[in-house]
Amino acid sequence: MAVPLSNLSSNLQVSKLCLGTMTFGEQSSLSESFNLLDKAFVITDGVKCNLNSAEMYPVLQRADTHGRSEEYFGRWIKQRKVPRDRVVFATKVSGPSGQMPWIRGGPTSLDSRNINDAIDNSLLRAQTDYIDLYQVHWPDRYVPMFGETDYDPVRQYNPVSFEEQLDVLGRAVDAGKIRFIGVCNETPYGVMKFLQVAENNPAYPRIISVQNSYNLLCRHFDSGLAECCHLERVKLLAYSPLAMGLLSGKYLLPDGGAANARLNLFRGRYSEGESRYSLSNPIIREAIKAYISIAERYGIHPVSLAVAFVLRHPLVSSAIFGATKLWQLEEVVGACEVKLNAEIMADIDEVHSRFPSPCP
Repeated sequence: MAVPLSNLSSNLQVSKLCLGTMTFGEQSSLSESFNLLDKAFVITDGVKCNLNSAEMYPVLQRADTHGRSEEYFGRWIKQRKVPRDRVVFATKVSGPSGQMPWIRGGPTSLDSRNINDAIDNSLLRAQTDYIDLYQVHWPDRYVPMFGETDYDPVRQYNPVSFEEQLDVLGRAVDAGKIRFIGVCNETPYGVMKFLQVAENNPAYPRIISVQNSYNLLCRHFDSGLAECCHLERVKLLAYSPLAMGLLSGKYLLPDGGAANARLNLFRGRYSEGESRYSLSNPIIREAIKAYISIAERYGIHPVSLAVAFVLRHPLVSSAIFGATKLWQLEEVVGACEVKLNAEIMADIDEVHSRFPSPCP
């Protein structure tokens, strides 16, 4: 079956399912990545294959693999002779971090130099003249992220201004290097500030999307950010629709899931994922069991239930998922045929009321 399309903006159409490439170059070899990209292109009928990457990928982050996911995309485009206008390529600039010194020395900030260098380097790795959607991977200011929920004013620092970020991004748009811009892991404040600054200066581009986590175990988007996005016409690119594989149920199997499943393979080395999706938390385990029970009750695959839940949201333009095997990709695509009726949604909401967003 073909994956349906949606409008990210009036001038950018994307597939409702977006293949994330954060495994390319780590869990997935070049040939395996090509096979996944080939399949993703086929299931969208080659109309608009939606692919998501980042300069820091793959995960786990390492100096010797940094940028390999973008590189694999570029090699695939060239070797398969894929028409560039048949692919929507999205990538990201890393925000301040002291954990990746191989990326512009930190990276230290999202100032003009850092953003401009990141754009040029991504274009070189991807062997393309332009990026369809360029996103700020995380804010250049303190915000609670990746499992944190409570804002701590003491941790705030002097960030690069929204004006400087939009100025350099606007110059890249004018130069034809990027077409549209978006943000990731953002808060209502951040989304509204980017929009306000752009509104006050017509030379600045307007964000069209926010890429945040959204799934059965994480529905924080609906508490505040959804109102901003709805009224300001900003679409959600929902990442982790399967909560890093937890909602498939594989980690609750007697053997704890395959040894090469991400949370097993990277155990003890993947703080961003493990802080958020920890099966040592009994509430998370019970919530997963409850959602799997709903899927069984209605004869739906747990993966289909989880992905269909995300796709039904009126503000979701695309659900970004990862896969290392072709059958995993096909399993996710099957969710496009699943429609969640009022009865199923009532059962989902009942579980949510008992276990409200245990994976922030």
